[in-house]
Amino acid sequence: MSEPLPDFSLLRPKTIDEATQALAQSPNARLLGGGTDLLVNMRRGLVANERLIDLTAISELQVISMDDAGLKIGAGVTIRALSENKAIADAYPAITAAALSIAGPNHREVATVGGNLCVDTRCLYYNQSEWWRAANDYCLKYGGEICHVAPNGNRCRAAYSGDLAPAFMVHNAEVVLSSSTGERQIPLHALYAEDGAAFLNLEPGEMISRILLPSSDATSLYDKVRVRRSTDFPLAGVAVAKRLVGDDVELDLAITGTNSRPIRLDPAATLRTGDDVEDYLKSLSKRVQKAVSPQRTTTIAPHYRRLAAAALAVRLARKLL
Repeated sequence: MSEPLPDFSLLRPKTIDEATQALAQSPNARLLGGGTDLLVNMRRGLVANERLIDLTAISELQVISMDDAGLKIGAGVTIRALSENKAIADAYPAITAAALSIAGPNHREVATVGGNLCVDTRCLYYNQSEWWRAANDYCLKYGGEICHVAPNGNRCRAAYSGDLAPAFMVHNAEVVLSSSTGERQIPLHALYAEDGAAFLNLEPGEMISRILLPSSDATSLYDKVRVRRSTDFPLAGVAVAKRLVGDDVELDLAITGTNSRPIRLDPAATLRTGDDVEDYLKSLSKRVQKAVSPQRTTTIAPHYRRLAAAALAVRLARKLL
C-alpha cells in the first residue's frame, strides 16, 4: 500500500554550482532526477526528507560526448537517451544492453544514469509499506536495530540492484563527484561499500555529475535474471568485457543484484593460448560462485541467485570467446 507523498519543498537549480550550494546549505536534502525510485520510497515512508533538489533543469548534466579519449556521460542523461545512442552501442555494447534492461519504456523516459548508479538497495523486509514494516519491528536499514536477513550480524544485507554499474565497471569507468568545494574523480567501484544501509561512499554535500569511460577496444555483453522479464530489478546481473592481450583473451566481469554493492571479479579471467575452453569456463563459474554472497533479500532462494550469476557469466563468456 502506498501513502500520499509527504509535504516537502522543492528547489530547481539551473547549474551544478547552484545544486551543490543548495546541497551544502541543506545537507539532509535529497537529489531528484527522474524520481522513479525516490518518489516510491517517499510514498512508502522510507524517505522523510523535507527538501528535494530537482536536477532536471541542469543542462550540463544531460550531455553525452565522445572523442578519441573516450566517453563522457552526464549524470542527468535519461536511460532512454543512453539506450538510443548509437556511438555507445557500437563502442560499449554492454552499457546499451544494461540500459535497455532497466524497468519499462515509461521509466526509461525519465529515469537517469546518476539515479540508477545510486538506486537504493533493496530487500524483502525494507521495500514494504509503513504498516508492514512496523508490524515486523522495522529493520536495520530503516528504523530498527537488527537485519532480519542476518540477525546475528552488525550490518544491513540489502542488495544493490542497479543495472548500469557493472556495465560501466567492465569498461573501467570513473565518476566525477561535485560539491560546493570542488570536484574529485574516483573509479566507479570505489563509489560503493558492502553495507546495504550505507552503500555509497559519498562525502557530505557530494553528487555525481558525470561518468567518464576511456576509449574501448573491448567487446562486451550484459544480461540479468529477474522475476518478471519486463520490469524487475536483477536477482543477478552480469556484465562481461573481452579484450585481447597479445595471443591471450582477458575477460572482465562485474556483477549486480547479489551483494550490497556491485562487485568486479579481480583479477580478470585470462584464457591463454592452448588452454581448454571448457575447463576455463568451469573455473570461471566457480570463481563467480565464490565471489558473490546473495542473502535472503528476495522471495528467490540465495543459492539460486548464486548459480544464476555463475550461469550468466558462463553464457556471456561463451558468446564472446
